[in-house]
Amino acid sequence: MGGVRRAVARRPDLWMEAARSAFAFAPNAWWRRFPFLPLPEARYLAWRRFTAYGSADRALSGEDVVAFLEWRRRLRTSR
Repeated sequence: MGGVRRAVARRPDLWMEAARSAFAFAPNAWWRRFPFLPLPEARYLAWRRFTAYGSADRALSGEDVVAFLEWRRRLRTSR
């Protein structure tokens, strides 16, 4: 996960999109559960890794997350 954080940290132009994504993927009423952060559930992340990589055990790649955030921003701004 550190590679993902570093990859996004190097791209200040994607910070807001990363925040939007965090809230979009957060479970309902996330503020009621510790650690009180808008983090997606582990099962959801495992499913996303499985659909992206064919294995729920593979770590997310910083390069893939940056590409996803760029795609999400393009999609949001093209409407």
